[in-house]
Amino acid sequence: MSEKVFYDQMSNRIRIRKPVKRIVSIVPSQTELLHYLGLNEAVVGITKFCVHPEEWHRSKVRVGGTKKLDMEKIARLNPDLIIGNKEENTREQVEELMQNYTVWMSDIHNLNDTLEMIAGVGAVLGKEKQANRLITQIKGNFGLLQACTGAQKRAAYFIWQNPYMTVGKETFIHDMMNRCGFENVFAGMPGRYPVVAPAQIIMARPELILLSSEPYPFAQKHIAGFRELCPHSQIMLVDGEYFSWYGSRLAEAPKYLNKVIKEVGKITG
Repeated sequence: MSEKVFYDQMSNRIRIRKPVKRIVSIVPSQTELLHYLGLNEAVVGITKFCVHPEEWHRSKVRVGGTKKLDMEKIARLNPDLIIGNKEENTREQVEELMQNYTVWMSDIHNLNDTLEMIAGVGAVLGKEKQANRLITQIKGNFGLLQACTGAQKRAAYFIWQNPYMTVGKETFIHDMMNRCGFENVFAGMPGRYPVVAPAQIIMARPELILLSSEPYPFAQKHIAGFRELCPHSQIMLVDGEYFSWYGSRLAEAPKYLNKVIKEVGKITG
């Protein structure tokens, strides 16, 4: 095949000189996207956090974690293409990979970035038809999202504790919150994932506190601690994959988010 030139979401020029037959994915949500695109044989390596699909998690070679990649394992896999993400992977390791391999990087802040990523990956891998079908499905399903009506619900979304860590306005989770009709009370703080003290949580006066299932596995036992800080707030455990995974799982996300919105309205009412 003649050389084809693409640009990733960090404006890197990607040259594809032969059909891509050996892919290493170092981002869980994008691994799931590759499965949707039908690239079972082509994907030879994933991270230990790539838990979907389950059969890939069991059978594919794991090349370490998203931020601690095993370079020797990647070298043995001899990939034609590595698919990464600016936030999920460390700059130092990505730059090292770029010295030896073709690397396509995503940079995701919102739903529109995700749709662009899906289209870009589909183009590079010759899966435009499947990618466009997924994009249409995601757009259609998000059109059915029933956001909270009236004034936005003042909300805080937590991804970690000890220390408490929340989400800033430059994150994909922030965009999902907004689409649900939830106002991120920590949107004004610097950084993508600000660390906040208990006093800051109290002063923010969130009406709704969302405790994510990942990366910290918040569970029922953690609700009491937040209840002490904010006795008048609604507190809910939520599936973090539907708020933060920006691959093919997004086609299913609106259905789950509508359930969350409905539950919030039920408690309010």
